[in-house]
Amino acid sequence: MFSKPVCLSKNGRLLKPAVFLLGRRDRLNTLAIEVIFINIIYSIAEMQAHSNLLRQQGKTIAFVPTMGFLHDGHLSLIREGRSRADVLAVSIFVNPTQFGPTEDLATYPRNFSRDLELIGQEGGDIVFAPSEKELYPEGFETFVKLEALPEHLCGLSRPHFFRGVATVVTKLFNIVKPHVAIFGQKDFQQLTVIRRMVRDLNFDIEIVGCPTVREADGLAMSSRNSYLTPDQRHHARCLYEVLENTQSLLNAGLNDASRLIQAARERILSYPQTDIDYIAICNPETLEDIATVNRPALVALAVKVGTTRLIDNRILDPGE
Repeated sequence: MFSKPVCLSKNGRLLKPAVFLLGRRDRLNTLAIEVIFINIIYSIAEMQAHSNLLRQQGKTIAFVPTMGFLHDGHLSLIREGRSRADVLAVSIFVNPTQFGPTEDLATYPRNFSRDLELIGQEGGDIVFAPSEKELYPEGFETFVKLEALPEHLCGLSRPHFFRGVATVVTKLFNIVKPHVAIFGQKDFQQLTVIRRMVRDLNFDIEIVGCPTVREADGLAMSSRNSYLTPDQRHHARCLYEVLENTQSLLNAGLNDASRLIQAARERILSYPQTDIDYIAICNPETLEDIATVNRPALVALAVKVGTTRLIDNRILDPGE
């Protein structure tokens, strides 16, 4: 199979719509060519006008916001969006307001042409790819901040993160104007924050959370996995092992959260090049810590493997 963009502008931006030739060979080695069109939109005004027109035509819009460098986890969200609406829009924007001053904004992996190819193969209709200046023009000073949910888990070590996420998602919702938006459960706290924000601000948007997509050994798919060396990639499997082991300990009758966390800590630190940011067992709705797992609870963790910070989670079920 091959996919090739066949029109480019002089400044390197793909023209609108981008055209891809998608080639596949069947069992008899016969080549079939499919032409794929994707409407690439760079400006806010154009995206809003296009969404208004789609709504006037009675069409529904599904939206998958991403920072690009797509993997199978993203593609599962795109497939879900494709199944839920007439038109599928995907955004690609590395949001600077959710990165801290010492984080990886400058080195975050990017591959725009490959992202377009993958979106096209999954039936995407629109890619919204604004510049930083387009989304945050000079003089921008309005941000969206939740009071309680960000004060847990990732928000403790990344106090800037959820203000940036809530702000950019609010802007994207107002620009793309979707009926339904799709997010992954790997970023469980982010999904919880967005659901709360949508309720609090009365967005008329359905929020859908999709299961975490994993590698063969259980590691949650993430764009940042590309930072890992081969040895670190091997050690990174400890996150999934710990989540599964915590459920196994619960099944065996251990429901004291502090003891479950201690067992998880010891197992992670038995792997080289690991540094724990947090391990928490908490209420899945409020993200507040709990002492005893006597109903479904969230176990969530953030671990650095080498210099790469990875997150993962699962729901613990005492009745499993």
